[in-house]
Formats: sequence, structure tokens, C-alpha cells
Amino acid sequence: MSSLSGLTVLAGPTAVGKGTVSTYIRDNYPQVWLSVSATTRPPRPGEQEGVHYFFKSAEEFDRLAEEGEFLEWAVVHGVNRYGTLRSTVEAALADGKHVLLEIDLQGARQVKASVPDARFVFLAPPSWDEMVRRLVGRGTESPEEQQRRLETAKLELAAEPEFDHTVVNDDVQRAADELVQLMGLTPNPR
Repeated sequence: MSSLSGLTVLAGPTAVGKGTVSTYIRDNYPQVWLSVSATTRPPRPGEQEGVHYFFKSAEEFDRLAEEGEFLEWAVVHGVNRYGTLRSTVEAALADGKHVLLEIDLQGARQVKASVPDARFVFLAPPSWDEMVRRLVGRGTESPEEQQRRLETAKLELAAEPEFDHTVVNDDVQRAADELVQLMGLTPNPR
């Protein structure tokens, strides 16, 4: 077993609610350590350095990638890069924590290639129409960016069979409880 066994990877299409489910888990399951990704995209309103992401310049991100500091990294939606710092994940697992990586499909594939014994969970929308409604409703992307993300989402949905488990995000609390149960934890009583 690798030093990264025990790792759970959560991925799914854009606007499926990965961030919302992860936030619920962070707020309600303190025994789960959520990895904080590095990114080259600018912060959205309210996002804090080191809490939501580690915001990096393109140059700094490239240097870290060249030095092998990322467990995974990818260009997302053809624009920004995201990556998971290997050292922070290894340290959390060594401390006996349940580690959850909330990443995109490209990153999940990289982790699967290097850590095949990790647990891979696909977060699926209840329907295509609901996913489109969520993306448009959050109002954080321009119409052009929304269209680009929906094109990417079609490809991401087709990858569901690559995962060990699928959790449908029809209700955030229910989906989070199912995910932590897959991680070997007992869901909180409702």
C-alpha cells in the first residue's frame, strides 16, 4: 500500500455541487480533512488564501509542477490550473485523518494512475437540466464561460464508469452523508 492509501477522491461535472458537498462535510465532519488546492485563477468574492485555495501565479504554479510538488494538477476549462500539493495530503494521512480531495476529472485520472488504491467517488447531478440550472443560478461565470463549462460537463459525465462509486447530489446533506459512509465513517444523525 502506498503512503496515500486511505485517500478519497471526489470528482464530477461542473456545477454538480462538489464545493457545496465538501463545505457541508467540512462543517459537519471535523474528522475529515479536506485538501486545499492551489490554483492560478483569481479569487471569487469571499474566497480566502489558504482556506479555499492557495492562489498562485502561473510562474509559481509551473515551478511547483516541474519540481513534482503536486499529487495532481490540470488545466480546467482550458483556462486555469489547479493542483493538489502532495506533501499536505501525505501529512494528513500520516496523522491518521480521513482525507478527501475535491478535484476535477483530469486530476482524478492522475491520482488514479499514481494511487490506484485510493477510493474514487463520482458526484452526479440529479439531471442535466438541474445541473444547467445550478450553473446559471450561481451567477459566478459569464455566459461564454457557462457555455464552455457545459461543453466540458458533457465529457465529464461520460467518465462516470471510471469511478468506484457514484453519489447523486439530489440533496446536499444526504449526498455528504453517503460520501462519508463510503469513507468508512458513520453519518451524523439527522
